[in-house]
Amino acid sequence: MTEKEAEDFLESNNFRVAERVICSTSISAIKAARKLKYPVVMKIVSKKILHKSDAGGVALNIISDYGLKKEFLRMKKLKGFEAVMIQRYREGAYILLGLKKDAAFGHVVVVGAGGIYTEIFRDVSFRVCPITRQDAEEMLKEIKYYEVLNGARGIKYNTKPIIDALLKLSSLSVKHKNIEELDINPMILGKNNGTIVDARIVFS
Repeated sequence: MTEKEAEDFLESNNFRVAERVICSTSISAIKAARKLKYPVVMKIVSKKILHKSDAGGVALNIISDYGLKKEFLRMKKLKGFEAVMIQRYREGAYILLGLKKDAAFGHVVVVGAGGIYTEIFRDVSFRVCPITRQDAEEMLKEIKYYEVLNGARGIKYNTKPIIDALLKLSSLSVKHKNIEELDINPMILGKNNGTIVDARIVFS
């Protein structure tokens, strides 16, 4: 699935996903940004590019038509370019969520510190599906990043959206047994809600 298809799928299963618009021209991108209201994020749409950040296919906190057009023209030169996705820019804690099908255990749900350094820090916790709310709460407390969420830097986040998302992922593993991998990175956690801004799904 493309990112938009993955996010549409999650939205149809009651996950909170950031509003997004696919644009193939700089004019349509500017119109979308004005509708969503600046600042916005621009991401490349391409079936050939898996890691958008590494390829230069993500621009954060764009604040003007001029900046947006400049980024659009830059991304258009990237190999594999098809279009761009415009989303409203959000700030908060970055959370990794996911499902993976293990050959021995079946579906496993994961939570951890999200963002571009996920693979470096590997601050994650796993459970075999299905999970309970208690399982989800324990998973969250097992990661080091929980200290940040719990107010270590002066901001205490409401972690209920993470718990709810983990339970929904567990339910998806039953409803859609052909999911091989489902990666949400990140869900951006504000003080009161969590919004998915990037997702990838592989079906068997």
